Amino acid sequence: MSKFKDALDRGKEARREQEEKVGNQKAEAVDFGAQARAWLNDVVVASLETARADVAGEVAVEMDTAPRRQAKASTPSIRFRIYRKRGTEKEVAGRAFTVNVQLSGQVSVSSPGMVAREVGNIGDRADERFSSLLAELIEDAAKGI
Repeated sequence: MSKFKDALDRGKEARREQEEKVGNQKAEAVDFGAQARAWLNDVVVASLETARADVAGEVAVEMDTAPRRQAKASTPSIRFRIYRKRGTEKEVAGRAFTVNVQLSGQVSVSSPGMVAREVGNIGDRADERFSSLLAELIEDAAKGI
């Protein structure tokens, strides 16, 4: 009888340990989503707003920071568009870009017809890599590429 009781106790303990592991994994996923959104806000949105103010005369930068279909996504993203202004009308043919955060924490910028470019990791709060890429994209838009 004691062997049966020992086996039952070991089974209960194993089940509790498994439930704790699942709970910890869910908490990590929530933390990752929050970290990714914070990185996007701190680095990407701040850089886009600064760029928008700096080049307001000839190039426009528009952001879509909260796409509806990704509001609860575990890997958040931000979309933005860069286009050249002509006179009082904005040029319709601009390029749309998406900043994606992968589960590994790596951040990339992609656009149709462009190979995705890595711009950092959410663990790194420096914005130099994203800002450099953004400057290149703005220069291309100003040239009309």
